[in-house]
Amino acid sequence: MSKKKEALGKGIRALLSDIDEESEVLKISASDDDSIINTVPKIKLEWIEVNPFQPRADFNQQALEELASSIKIHGVIQPITVRKIGDKKYQLISGERRLRASQMAGMQEIPAYVRTANDQEVVEMALIENIQREDLNAIEVALTYQRLIDECNLTHENLGDRLGKDRSTVTNYLRLLKLPPEIQKALRGKILSMGHARAIISVPQVDKQLYVLKEVNNKGLSVRKTEELVRLLASPNKKQEKKEISLPIAYKNVQNKLIDIFETKVKIKKSATDKGEIVIPFYSVSDLNRLLDIMEKE
Repeated sequence: MSKKKEALGKGIRALLSDIDEESEVLKISASDDDSIINTVPKIKLEWIEVNPFQPRADFNQQALEELASSIKIHGVIQPITVRKIGDKKYQLISGERRLRASQMAGMQEIPAYVRTANDQEVVEMALIENIQREDLNAIEVALTYQRLIDECNLTHENLGDRLGKDRSTVTNYLRLLKLPPEIQKALRGKILSMGHARAIISVPQVDKQLYVLKEVNNKGLSVRKTEELVRLLASPNKKQEKKEISLPIAYKNVQNKLIDIFETKVKIKKSATDKGEIVIPFYSVSDLNRLLDIMEKE
């Protein structure tokens, strides 16, 4: 029993020793020489400029105030990351929320991990840190992926490797940016999930995509039910559609007007003898009733 206690005591002393060593690291002052690279000194807040590549624009004021109150009591637990850009000058790479809260708390210094990084590395690190936030919606993730690809010259596969994601996951998020604004807005508001969006994006026609969005909103469809609806909407007559003669511009304008009125796909079919028909499909009884209500109003 005494041996166990002694071993336990050694383990605790070892932990305390590690804490002492970390404390010593935090006591390093940010001198002008490069010996602080890859260390965690305390740096004066006035020496730190914000990251011009910061992808995050909005910071919740209440959350900042809560963090500032915590910092007043406990200090900054997780150091920010900066790079040295001159004499008593540092540029923030990640941790702007902690930096802002420290300023609000009236702190003079903040623990910061100092590292070397070029502009592209700073962009990449800032974007990757941003994408690790838990409150991001699918469109914010997709936009961040797109920025990483554009600004860091990455392929889908390269980006997947950096994020620990499959290439297909990256591609699926980027496809969301091709959806119409109404659906992207629903994703931003987390009205639609990523699973809903993946089902909707497999529908090629925008009007049908918007119809699925309305059904999800009105009926609270699960992802599985949404996938079933999408399968029902799949057009079986693709060959016939390709053979149809294109409409004159005047007829197209009328067709577009009808699409706006009924908020669904409307097809005007015209023969060479100026005869034709207007086709307005419906996808359920409730959708038919919706069309009839519109007709009565018009």
